[in-house]
Amino acid sequence: MSTTTLNRRDFIKVTATASAAFVLGFYLPTEEQRMVKIGAFESFEPNAFLSINNTGKVVVTVAKSEMGQGVRTSLPMIVAEELEADWSKVAVEQAPAHPNKYGSQGTGGSASVRRSYDMLRKTGATAREMLITAAAQQWGVDVSSCYAEQGTVVHKLSGKKLLYGELVDAAAKLPVPANPTLKDPKDFRIVGKPTNQIDTPSRVDGTAQFGIDVRVPGMVYASLEHSPVFGGKVSSFDAGNAKKIAGVTDVVQIDEGIAVLATNTWAAFKGREALSVKWDEGKHAGQSQENIWKTFEDAAKSSGSSEHSSGDAAGALGSAAQKTEAAYHIPFVAHATMEPMNCTAHVRGTTCEIWAPTQVPQSAQNEAARVLGIPADNVKVNVTLLGGGFGRRLYNDFVAQAVKISKAANAPVQLVWKREDDMQHDLYRPAAYSVMAGGLDAQGSPVAWTHRTVGASSKGLVTGGIIPPYSIPNISIDSHILDTGVPIGAWRSVGPSVTAFFIESFVDELAIAAKKDPYEYRRSLLGNKPRLKGALELAAEKAGWGKPLPAGRARGIACCESFGSNIAEVAEVSVGNDGVLRVHRVVVGIDSGPVVNPKTIEAQIEGAIAYGLSAATKDEITI
Repeated sequence: MSTTTLNRRDFIKVTATASAAFVLGFYLPTEEQRMVKIGAFESFEPNAFLSINNTGKVVVTVAKSEMGQGVRTSLPMIVAEELEADWSKVAVEQAPAHPNKYGSQGTGGSASVRRSYDMLRKTGATAREMLITAAAQQWGVDVSSCYAEQGTVVHKLSGKKLLYGELVDAAAKLPVPANPTLKDPKDFRIVGKPTNQIDTPSRVDGTAQFGIDVRVPGMVYASLEHSPVFGGKVSSFDAGNAKKIAGVTDVVQIDEGIAVLATNTWAAFKGREALSVKWDEGKHAGQSQENIWKTFEDAAKSSGSSEHSSGDAAGALGSAAQKTEAAYHIPFVAHATMEPMNCTAHVRGTTCEIWAPTQVPQSAQNEAARVLGIPADNVKVNVTLLGGGFGRRLYNDFVAQAVKISKAANAPVQLVWKREDDMQHDLYRPAAYSVMAGGLDAQGSPVAWTHRTVGASSKGLVTGGIIPPYSIPNISIDSHILDTGVPIGAWRSVGPSVTAFFIESFVDELAIAAKKDPYEYRRSLLGNKPRLKGALELAAEKAGWGKPLPAGRARGIACCESFGSNIAEVAEVSVGNDGVLRVHRVVVGIDSGPVVNPKTIEAQIEGAIAYGLSAATKDEITI
């Protein structure tokens, strides 16, 4: 791809809507920049996300990180649909970090498709109209008498055809339409159709490049010994024994600990085990899980910061015909990505190049620049595939470490965390404790709802989605956010991972108190939430709610709205004589809004079920 310098005139603003509108910088090259030479081929680049060469090959640049959710397929599908491209000729290129060329490159919050959808449709439609105009001018016919289909422009009356590759030179000379006509969704032939992920074959045959696969000439491998206590610092260390390990080349100290450098990862790990380090464990040395829970429970005895208030919850609760109370807690949970944290960095004086599995390339670029005290333009970030993200790779601790080690070693370095490092030095889903009370009228309908949550360190991570979706006239919600010294971060589904559990568990308590079926109870309270109610009804229907089950089995139901999707699940479970919980079947109803690739939604739901069951039964991290 060509390198260009951008200024204010190189941008138009395209508004894309999600749950709220936002504005994305959309790179628009000059006429001279629209044709670039790539090898032996000329390519037409109407914008930053699309190029078509004179063989007809379409390359869509994806500026979001691929971590299994399928954006390298779904985002090109959107462009190809409006472009009327031949899908078999569509290829994908990963965008490197750039301060503004691609808008926000952050990948999280289930936003890649939602927030790129309108902009990418316009990307494809813009190029389609330019290609049609080029063909019409070549034939000397009216533009309205031509249409695009499968990478070809067709003249309706004569049947003449021109391939896109034959039109790129002429199209590049045309003005770019400001408001191209978008297709009617009923005419979609790519979007909405089950489509295999483009990069699946490369993952199968091993040619796909994840961060841990990167190899750079002259590269050494590093393993970093962190403090065993959060916030601890090195007091002193002895590297003598480490340097005796075959393959170890150096030992360097950075702010976060001691790095052992070697000719291979195994030697770096073994050298690290031979280190002798004394630590200043700092103010969190005495922290424990027992102390955290007691602190949370004590805090829950008094009012916190208001999160939501409607009606008179205290008054309605006091006069309710029946009152129900409950307390819940959820633990810290690690992201446990399949690919451990890793980053390859090469610092060369006042420049730096990084190869990283990151969800936030621009933040990684800025972090490296900050660490080195150099301009962000001097940092190149190559984005690899991610072996799982789940929010963990929104943070750049591992990137900063690799940069610091490379600078100290004066060599390209690949830092690889051990699995134990991932577990002990994650940014965890925050632990939280909730006390809840509900008041019911004589018919069992809820008239009051109070909810107090105490959580670790960050409001949004423990209070996101805390307002129940149900029609309850009097609600009071407050929170205490405490610093436990434990590093926390966004974990898959973020706030609702915490709050949906609290809300749905307590709705079950209310249904039991009202002596009502938990499905029907929820359904009766979702009159103002038609999408969520529809998902609930669909899940119940497909699960056979109310129909007889084998002896010893039971069903549970729950629902949640989050990140633009409405979802309900029915779990069929049993507890054996051995006391072990078994989940036999999970049925899901989802209304996700417009669907680009049904296969990715199915895969996401299946993965989320496994992830959720793991978090609920296996994944507790204790301090």
